[in-house]
Amino acid sequence: MGIFSSANLIALIQAVGYLGLFAIIFAESGLFIGFFLPGDSLIFTAGFLASQNLLNIWILIPLLFLGAVLGDNFGYAFGRRIGPAIFKKEDGLLFRKKNLEKAHSYYEKYGAKTLVMARFMPIVRTFVPILAGVGQMEYKKFFSYNLIGGALWTVTLPLMGYFLGRSIPNIDKYLLPIVIGIIILSFLPSIFELIRSRRR
Repeated sequence: MGIFSSANLIALIQAVGYLGLFAIIFAESGLFIGFFLPGDSLIFTAGFLASQNLLNIWILIPLLFLGAVLGDNFGYAFGRRIGPAIFKKEDGLLFRKKNLEKAHSYYEKYGAKTLVMARFMPIVRTFVPILAGVGQMEYKKFFSYNLIGGALWTVTLPLMGYFLGRSIPNIDKYLLPIVIGIIILSFLPSIFELIRSRRR
């Protein structure tokens, strides 16, 4: 599976090191160009490498957390800056002023839940902080739930990789299926919430 294979992920992490991991998580958390990056599999695999003493878990987790939180803040600032400017233009095919009002209402009502849940959803997590900025979500609220979501994501996945690597021999053979399972499970709460909302 190309770059997403466990062997390639391990090679990538060893090549880029701590600063490279920070940059990748920062980009995936708040830059448009970062949506294709394999954040979940990368930080889970990094946790596994820490279990093999190739990385230090106590350096890894704070660095990933910092990258995730700063990346989200950058995305929010970008969205807050460009959002109103975009929607001041005349209504067009893609941009309509009423959509800005809808975004604002959505993030006032569901923004906290969205920020936390999106952390575990590839692609979605890249755009959520940007849209929170576009929707003019209150910054204090954004920052608080950004911290919670960032902490859950950058602590649970690396620790899972770390403890599985410590307890199960040859776990590296199953890294990719485990990460795919984690991603599938992370989408389930959002799917259930969507179904429940539609029934209402």
